[in-house]
Amino acid sequence: MAFFRSVSALSRLRSRVGQQSSLANSVRWLQTQSSSNTDLFSEMKELVPEYQERVKKLKKDHGNVELGKITVDMVLGGMRGMTALVWLGSAVDPDEGIRFRGMTIPDCQKTLPGAFPGGEPLPESILWLLLTGKIPSKEQVDSLASELRSRATIPDYAYKAIDALPVSAHPMTQFTTGVMALQVESEFQKAYEGGIHKSRYWEPTYEDSLNLIARLPAIAAYIYRRIYKDGKIIPLDDSLDYGANYAHMLGFDDPEMLEFMRLYISIHSDHEGGNVSSHTAHLVASPLSDPYLAFAAALNGLAGPLHGLANQEVLRWIRSIVKEFGTPHISTEQLADYIHKTLNSGQVVPGYGHGVLRKTDPRYTCQREFALKHLPNDPLFQLVSKIKEVVPPILTELGKVKNPWPNVDAHSGVLLNYYGLTEENYYTVLFGVARSIGVGPQLIWDRALGMPLERPKSVTLEKLEKLCGAS
Repeated sequence: MAFFRSVSALSRLRSRVGQQSSLANSVRWLQTQSSSNTDLFSEMKELVPEYQERVKKLKKDHGNVELGKITVDMVLGGMRGMTALVWLGSAVDPDEGIRFRGMTIPDCQKTLPGAFPGGEPLPESILWLLLTGKIPSKEQVDSLASELRSRATIPDYAYKAIDALPVSAHPMTQFTTGVMALQVESEFQKAYEGGIHKSRYWEPTYEDSLNLIARLPAIAAYIYRRIYKDGKIIPLDDSLDYGANYAHMLGFDDPEMLEFMRLYISIHSDHEGGNVSSHTAHLVASPLSDPYLAFAAALNGLAGPLHGLANQEVLRWIRSIVKEFGTPHISTEQLADYIHKTLNSGQVVPGYGHGVLRKTDPRYTCQREFALKHLPNDPLFQLVSKIKEVVPPILTELGKVKNPWPNVDAHSGVLLNYYGLTEENYYTVLFGVARSIGVGPQLIWDRALGMPLERPKSVTLEKLEKLCGAS
């Protein structure tokens, strides 16, 4: 199975996207970047040499080109706006939002294969796209789905490692433990100890990444059922795709929930490389730690309240509104008062603002469209809609945020709650499963392109003051 295709595809796509505002044109171009090869590994073997040559040329011909300047604000402000790494799968535009290999979310919904005509993109199709830069056929997606199912067997010791923790441990703690237990079978570690040449590092990284992606839903589902249900394992269904199988193993078989899980995983898969979880995986893998070690570290970053944990905070905050007024059916004035109360207490409005985006997150928008189609009369959905009307003007008036608009977390909890997944403590695990589909491909490319150990330069506070004084 080949994880990646045309490097020239990436550069030509980016240049054309820059030249053409028409989304249809970029999608039409991408559709020409396809193949009949259903073996993803073979696809990758064709792509690697081409990408390697591009990187060599960039280093040789343009190694001294400056990409921007570094300011004190960047150094003290979480390195925001600092261009510092290459990420192949996606890029976030402040106004447009996420593009997966140049494709917007609406592009993906229109062109990537779904479980049925007009359905949401299958996670396998997003994975194929992120890896290869090509729009897969239904046959290729079905082949990849079958491949992932064949890799999804969980060793007993992984379950035992999780069982060693108290049931009361946070789901993300249990999830990271499960991933670390799977590391015992790392193909990269075995190959490295066996003396594999560095030009082939990407091959065992590919094996680890695909195995990890395949096994995460079963591990994550086991944790859910261990904490919230009877602890009984629901086996994988060979007739279902990746997203549907995850929902099924959790214990949900409503066709709408299966479809929402496909959408959820797809839109949470990748968000360029600078976010905490993605950058953490890239950083930890840079000294040649295997994908299991790197992804476990990424999950620990995802578990932070300012990153992946935000989705559970949103639902809790919405429930607190309902508890305050005894009903979700409240007036705009009541809601505005509650928002001011939240802000005056020193808290943020969860689900609003973003480090890069300056408009409504398109991941929020597609979830809203899903809700309008399937649950337009749900009281919590209607409350979410009202919150979107009230929050941005208040945040704008206060002038405390650059982006007062809703992000992806502002909506997902209400949809999950509607379909019966009400345990918000678990929501970040869902995010973690999805994020593997974006991180895995990049780790493979990092090894294929020989990306070095990441080692930025730091300064002391005194040195920074001295530099500023000198300037």
